[in-house]
Amino acid sequence: MGSIRKIEVTTGVWWVEVAAANLRILCGCPADVVKHLMKRGLIAPAECAGIAYETGPNAILLSDVMVQNGTFANLGEFPVLQMLYRQGMIIPDHPGNTGEKPLLIGSAEQVRAQLQYIYRGNYGLISEDELIEAGASAQQAKDLMRMKLKFAFGRIRHPQELLDILTVDAEPVAIRGGVTIRRVRLNTFEICYGGDCVTVDLTLPPFETYECPYPLGFYNMQREYFSVVHSGEGDGWDINRPSMSSILMFQGRVYLIDAGPNILFTLDALGIGVNEIDGIFHTHSHDDHFSGLTTLIRADHRIKYFATPLVRASVSRKMAALLSIEPSAFADYFECHDLVEGEWNEVDGLEVRPLFSPHPVETTMFMFRAPWEDGYRTYAHWADVCRLEVLRSFVTDDADAPGISQAMYLNVTAAYALPANVKKVDVGGGMIHGDAYDFRDDRSGKVILAHTSGRNTVAQKAIGSTASFGNVDVLIPSNHDFIWRSAYELLLAYFPEIRHHQLRVLLNNPVETFNPGTILVKERRPADFIYLLLSGSVESLHIEGGARSVLSAGAMIGELFALFDAPVTETYRAIGFVKALRIPASLYQDFVRRNDLSAAITRIFENRQFLQRTWLFGEVVSTRTLNRLAKEMTLSRIPVGETIDIGPESVALVISGQVGRYLGEQQVEILRSGDFFGEELSIFWTPSMFRLKALTATEVFLVPAGLLAGIPSVRWKLFEASGRRMTSIFEGDHSGNGGLLHWREEYRVDVLRLDTQHRRMFEQANSILEAIQAGQGVDDILSLLDSMNEYAHYHFGEEEALMVRYAYPQAEAHREHHAQLSQQLLDMRQTFKDASDITQVDFLPFLQTWLVGHITGEDRLYTEFLNGKGVY
Repeated sequence: MGSIRKIEVTTGVWWVEVAAANLRILCGCPADVVKHLMKRGLIAPAECAGIAYETGPNAILLSDVMVQNGTFANLGEFPVLQMLYRQGMIIPDHPGNTGEKPLLIGSAEQVRAQLQYIYRGNYGLISEDELIEAGASAQQAKDLMRMKLKFAFGRIRHPQELLDILTVDAEPVAIRGGVTIRRVRLNTFEICYGGDCVTVDLTLPPFETYECPYPLGFYNMQREYFSVVHSGEGDGWDINRPSMSSILMFQGRVYLIDAGPNILFTLDALGIGVNEIDGIFHTHSHDDHFSGLTTLIRADHRIKYFATPLVRASVSRKMAALLSIEPSAFADYFECHDLVEGEWNEVDGLEVRPLFSPHPVETTMFMFRAPWEDGYRTYAHWADVCRLEVLRSFVTDDADAPGISQAMYLNVTAAYALPANVKKVDVGGGMIHGDAYDFRDDRSGKVILAHTSGRNTVAQKAIGSTASFGNVDVLIPSNHDFIWRSAYELLLAYFPEIRHHQLRVLLNNPVETFNPGTILVKERRPADFIYLLLSGSVESLHIEGGARSVLSAGAMIGELFALFDAPVTETYRAIGFVKALRIPASLYQDFVRRNDLSAAITRIFENRQFLQRTWLFGEVVSTRTLNRLAKEMTLSRIPVGETIDIGPESVALVISGQVGRYLGEQQVEILRSGDFFGEELSIFWTPSMFRLKALTATEVFLVPAGLLAGIPSVRWKLFEASGRRMTSIFEGDHSGNGGLLHWREEYRVDVLRLDTQHRRMFEQANSILEAIQAGQGVDDILSLLDSMNEYAHYHFGEEEALMVRYAYPQAEAHREHHAQLSQQLLDMRQTFKDASDITQVDFLPFLQTWLVGHITGEDRLYTEFLNGKGVY
């Protein structure tokens, strides 16, 4: 038996153990990975000297890519908490506290991002200035920071104090005890000890996602007028249940309360497609309520995001840390609606009241109400509340000491006691969770105990009810079926120019319910019916190609096959419970003929079929959105050998042929059918550093970038692919490109957002160098230089704003240097404009002084100062 033990924990996650070196590496850490480890026995109860604790990993190997197939790949918050507290690695006089710290291993970029994400997960907004910037008053900011410091035992600590880090590259580096690790290629690593080696590949296969650690079953949900579906009563450690969450049904619309791990599995189990979600009400940013946000981005519309400004600021900063983006980019993926804390806010007829909840991060409880015959019916969602006993111990008369005021304590106790028809409360215990005894005298009609991983005690059972996954509390019953309204709206969106009485011909057909796993339409069989998907999700399966795509509300299944009496070329299968309008093929044929739709439908269908079979569009994007794209995209043919420039208005999808992507003179990628290019400039407004050439005669669809930018799931995948490509470029070996500018780790200033901006400037600089090498014209060079100049002004402003906010002593001198740099860039522009031969302009030496010199000289001087202020 070898000296290294390697176990596949679940899809995309591995366990590597070297017992002789006391090293246990968790390789990959998606959401809920701790529960997978518990189920595999890799985290287990133990006892030493009368102290109970848990075993588990003592190191985490991070994925090189933060997001895989639409899901966060690196969420180390709970694994780190398990190491620090449940294994006892941070607890004084604990047998697990041997002096070793938990170890984060990975690329420099992902390690830094993980540290920042854990930092934000621990504390949320970290200073009075950040709180005020997010909308708090000066007094409120002071009170909240006093409370945070009490939760933090008097001091905000960066994770660098609690964790060790190790950066991995192509050459072997020592972990500990003689164990080494190296990167073989992107997301693949080799771990060696004593002559034995194992290889770990953290890449998810296409169309696969991380697995759910617990079974959920399937439920046929009715859309009530006002009801709450209990979609999670556990916590982040419960191996059998999802974390505390609920789903509100109101007037046929679907709203989430929080987005915890495995939310896509939750929605599938409840027969809800992600495109059916109208909005999310968010309580706070801890992973068991946060990590499902990337799943919601997979919708084909920006889901409405409802939270107080402080919660939104905390959540957006945590997501920005994970993805190395600006917090403002959160609004690219969600339609943000700020709620006023303590007041009733109207949301499409539903009234919502967020209430302050004391917690280490910005947190609110929620009350929801709607008018009915006896006044109002109300649901209260008390996620992540704090025990009153703990809060009483926080009360202090010293207005400058960590703690809370008596007034805050009384306000919180009054809020906890507000009655509702149904109230779900956190009774998880400990320092930051609630206690059932605080609700012993609650006057609500029904109290539900949640956010636990253990069984309720007899006393707890006497205080509150329990609710299993999928249970429903109906607050206001419905006297009609809202599914018909959905059917009408979907038909109207599909046929916007058809008269309404004609649509009612199609609408006058039965709605059929399909059980999970049922085949609606089978490959190589005639399509006797067309199914308009109304709720739930259906997978389209291609047996020979092994491809899979997911369809949600609005899909017309079997449409073209029924029109032309052709055998169906794929199988359509219900994932969970599905409702669909069943339209006879003969009736649909007559409808199409009467309205002269055959040619248009055929063209749209063929284009849509191509889109659905690509990775970019193959999951969740609804039929109505695909139809819009199919109508607008145009065909372009590119001769072999031609350098490709599609301009800034489109993204290109390769239909046939091959396109080479070049960095300098080195080919770094070959694009084939279904691949895409052009998103850097058209979506993210960053000039590409790559050159594209048709390796064979090639056909592409040009899709308007404006349409793609408005589809969160597509924008996300473009961002994911761009990040993967840039990681491979910056982390890989491209030494053959001596004429380009290479990012090095010593250029870091250890402020994540500024490091991200610096790398973006490297990309822009390299796009200019590559354009010079490719012999592009002076106008192209000037355009790229103008883009870099514009971004430099933005970056300089960001740096200067941080310096002013935190009173950096050299702020004015730094600002003056920025002004000099701006002028130098303008002078360089004139040099290019006047040059008879632009290849003779010494642009690379200029960049080495202008960009690299400034970062390693002036910029690195502020690192220690800003880090000392809690800015990382």
